[in-house]
Amino acid sequence: MRIAVGSVNPVKVEAVRSVAAQLFGGAEVSGVEVESGVSAQPVGMMETVLGAVRRARAALHVDGAELGVGIEAGLIEAPFTLTGYLDVQVCAVADRNCITIGTGSGFEHPPEVVRAVLRGEEVGGIMERLSGVRGIGRKQGAIGFLSNGRLSRTELTKQAVFMAFLPRLKRELYRI
Repeated sequence: MRIAVGSVNPVKVEAVRSVAAQLFGGAEVSGVEVESGVSAQPVGMMETVLGAVRRARAALHVDGAELGVGIEAGLIEAPFTLTGYLDVQVCAVADRNCITIGTGSGFEHPPEVVRAVLRGEEVGGIMERLSGVRGIGRKQGAIGFLSNGRLSRTELTKQAVFMAFLPRLKRELYRI
């Protein structure tokens, strides 16, 4: 099986590779540079899912890919939170017939991060300043810093990827 991930971010590619190994005994997984067609830092479920879907569809058109995977992190409105938002990873898996979607667990950013995102900044740049870790989004991610290394961005992303593959494990139940 050949899977193209709509990103060259090593965290996203590794998350897909790891889930493919767990579910299918492995696959040829490669990252490709594609555009999401949404804001660099999506806000809202619609924009976040749309970015993941567009990445998955674009990746699917890579020669020989049987599946395209798109992963997008966005701020999703959430009542009763400190900031009004959760950061949620969304994954879309596309083949020639359908798209399946999954999310990972959500977490709150510090209020300073959310305010800056709503002004148009990206989480990665803000977290680089707060943490002092250059390229944090391609390493431990904000979640790695905020959790003191107890949860990595790769592990968080794997949740979303796994959930997007669920309907493909029980195709008969989902009628795909």
